[in-house]
Amino acid sequence: MTEASRPPSPRPTERTSFLPFSRPTIGDAEIAEVVECMRSGWITTGPRVERFTSDFAAYVGGRHASAVSSATAGLHLALLAHGIGPGDEVITSPMTFVATLNVIELVGAIPVLADIDRRTLQIRVDEVARRITPRTRAIIPVHFVGQPVDLDPLLDLARAHDLVLIEDAAHAAGTEYKGRRIGSFPTTSVFSFHPNKNITTGEGGMVVTHDDAVLARVALLKFHGMSRDAWKRFDKAGSPRYDVDVPGYKYNMLDMQAALGIHQLPKLDAFIAARRRLAERYQTAFRDLDALILPEPVPYPARHAWHLYTPLLELEALTIDRDAVMAELKARNIGVGLHYTAAHEFSYYRERYRWCPDDFPDAHFVSERIVSLPLYPSLSDADQDDVIAAVRDIAQRSRR
Repeated sequence: MTEASRPPSPRPTERTSFLPFSRPTIGDAEIAEVVECMRSGWITTGPRVERFTSDFAAYVGGRHASAVSSATAGLHLALLAHGIGPGDEVITSPMTFVATLNVIELVGAIPVLADIDRRTLQIRVDEVARRITPRTRAIIPVHFVGQPVDLDPLLDLARAHDLVLIEDAAHAAGTEYKGRRIGSFPTTSVFSFHPNKNITTGEGGMVVTHDDAVLARVALLKFHGMSRDAWKRFDKAGSPRYDVDVPGYKYNMLDMQAALGIHQLPKLDAFIAARRRLAERYQTAFRDLDALILPEPVPYPARHAWHLYTPLLELEALTIDRDAVMAELKARNIGVGLHYTAAHEFSYYRERYRWCPDDFPDAHFVSERIVSLPLYPSLSDADQDDVIAAVRDIAQRSRR
């Protein structure tokens, strides 16, 4: 009997406990380091932040790094450090967390959107190229779900038009493009350590740059406009006096956060390997399911960090929409995520720029269909099998 001719199976037994969509993998070493940090009495920015910053820069192959309170803060500082401001145009992807557009707005610049490839979910270089105008100052490509964008042609565009390239690498800790880690290129890149990312510091981010002046400006702006090593003013060797060169922000990372990162970072490659194995199990389990469009690899050499597993629903094969599928999964105690509603479809941006869903048709197509299934290193095969069974059962029962 073939799969297609097999009669519908009984509804799987419901889970009695909720399976989260994401869960950080935190071990004894991280916990002990946080405890030791708290006992030390030095819990704000200090030596642990310096160590984590240095370790992270070395891991990605970056020239300089500066730890911040979030990737959003990092993107904001990167734009300011590169002198992006009122009236400047910044090209980015509509398929991103809305923070990418928000920080462009917050510096007074104008977001310009370039559509994506609906198969790989990455920004299309040809769409970026045709949106460059005399007012364009920067491009912010997004390494979506852990795969890299095609950086070489974007670097060529940036050089040809004298543009700043700021990589939104929130999903890309450990991602590689043509044998090099994201963070090692002649750009400014911004990483996230939110709890659902591949490594976490609770909250936090990192700005990595090849540019000495950008590093100095980020370091100045992230802590009230005070001198770069102002945190040392309470150390025995430091001076309590300081100067303020420019009004700045409170975007610094804490030692309590870096205490996690110090021990998370050496585990990153193992975390990525675990995520890859789980993603491959999903791919195998869903390969015959016509209700899903499975994630596709980019067509150039890359290491996928598998931050998220995001199939698209083949809505034409189903009698229910994406939101109903998500609700059904949650009713079965399966956590799901939505990454993301396309940014041009949020009311603020829709009304401000008069964007319509079909202005960026591939992003709109993805936005209506994408769903994030549980994916994290501690996800057991048995729990993943519950996800697989639930998805298959919903697809079978909702088949058009």
